[in-house]
Amino acid sequence: MEISQCQFYAQKYKMKITETILQDSNKLAKASHDRNYDHLSENLDKAGKNSAEITGKLEDFQVAIPSWALGAGGTRFGRFSFAGEPSNLLEKLDDIGILHALTQTAGAVSLHIPWDIPEDYSAVKEKARSHGIAFEAMNSNTFQDQKNSKESYKHGSLSNTSEAVREQAIQHNIDVIKIGEKLGSKSLTVWLADGASFPGQSHFQSALSNTENSLKKIYSSLPEDWKMLIEYKPYEPNFYSTVIQDWGTSFMLANACGEKAYTLVDLGHHLPNTNIEQIVSTLMLKGKLGGFHFNDSKYGDDDLTVGSIKPYALFLIFNELVYGMENNPQNPDLSWMIDASHNIKDPLEDLIQSLEAIQEAYAKALLVDRKALGAAQQNHDVSLCQEIFQQAYRTDVRPLLERARLNRNGALNPIKAYRELKVRENLISERGTETVASGL
Repeated sequence: MEISQCQFYAQKYKMKITETILQDSNKLAKASHDRNYDHLSENLDKAGKNSAEITGKLEDFQVAIPSWALGAGGTRFGRFSFAGEPSNLLEKLDDIGILHALTQTAGAVSLHIPWDIPEDYSAVKEKARSHGIAFEAMNSNTFQDQKNSKESYKHGSLSNTSEAVREQAIQHNIDVIKIGEKLGSKSLTVWLADGASFPGQSHFQSALSNTENSLKKIYSSLPEDWKMLIEYKPYEPNFYSTVIQDWGTSFMLANACGEKAYTLVDLGHHLPNTNIEQIVSTLMLKGKLGGFHFNDSKYGDDDLTVGSIKPYALFLIFNELVYGMENNPQNPDLSWMIDASHNIKDPLEDLIQSLEAIQEAYAKALLVDRKALGAAQQNHDVSLCQEIFQQAYRTDVRPLLERARLNRNGALNPIKAYRELKVRENLISERGTETVASGL
C-alpha cells in the first residue's frame, strides 16, 4: 500500500490507526527486521537468554500516558502551542489511542483532576475501551487555586496552618477518588507544592504533622482495593523547603497512613546526581514502592523526553526494578507512568520516544546475567561486575522492541509511521490551529 493510501485511511477514520494500516506500513521494513531479530535471538540464546520470553515481557509492559502531556507544556517564561492539540478529554483519549496503536505499550491513561473531570462518564469509558486504554492513577491538584474555591492554597494545602484550607484540600482528594472509582482506577497520586521560600516562613514540625494528619484522613476514604501514592520533590515551586522533600519523608508518611500507602518515585524529583537506583532498591525491599513517573533531566525537574539525557542511569534504575519485581513479592505491582512537559517538540512524538526509551532500558535490564553478577559481587570482582552491566547495556535490543510491537500488531518504527501517516497534519485538519489542551 502506498503511503498516500495510508494517509487516506488515517483521514477517513479520523486518526484511528487500524491494524491493516500498520501491517501495510510495516511491509517494507519486515524483511530487515526479521534478519536483525534472528541474529540477536541467536546470540541471546547462546548467552542463555530466551529472546521469546523477553519479547513477551515487553509485550505485557504498559505505561500510562499523562492526560496533561498531550498538548504543549510550558515554562515560567512562556508556552508555545502546538496546532491540533486535544481540547477535551475524549480527544486526549483519541491521542493516546494513536500512541497505543503505534507503540502497543501506551495502554493506560493517568488523569489530572480538575483538569480532566469527565462530563459524560459513559462516553469517556467507552472511548477508552475502544482504544484498549485502562485508567491508571488519578492525580489530585492542590497546587493551584481552582475556580470558585472558597480557600486559597497560596500558603499550602494539606500542611496549611488553616484548618479550613486543609479540609478543602482533603475533600478535593476524596472527590478525586470518587471520580476514579467511576472510571475503574485503583490508585490516587498525591503531590504537594507545600513548603516555604524563606527561612522562618514555616514551622517545619507543624507543617509535617498537619500533612500526616491530612493524608490519614484521605487514606481513610480509600477503597479497599486502592493504593495511595505519595510523591516527593526537593524543591519547586518553593525553594527553601518542601514538606515532602525526599523519599524518606514519603516513606515515613506512607507507613504512618497504612499498608495501602506507598511512595511514588518521579525521576525528575531529585537533587543532581542522586542515586535513584538505590532509592528504588530500598523501597522495593521494604515493600513500599508503589509507582513510577518517567522523564529525564539535566538540572532539576526538567520533564524532558525519557532517556534523552541520562540513558545509562535509566538502565541502572531498571536493573533494580527488574530485580525487585523478580525477588520482592512483598512489593505491589507498580503503577508505570510518564510525567513530562513538552514546549518545543510535538507532544506525541516526544511520548513515542519516551515509550521507546523505557522499553529499551527494560529490555537491557532483562539481559543482565544475574547469576554471574551475584557471583562477581560475592567475590568482590569489581571489574567483572562492570563488564556484566555494560555487556547488557551495549546490546542493541531494538529488534526485541520491534518484535514485541509486531506481535501486538503495532508499528515496527512508530515515529516513522507517525510521520508517514501525517498524524499531526490530520489532527490539525480535524481540530484546527487554535485548540489548547487543558492542564500545563
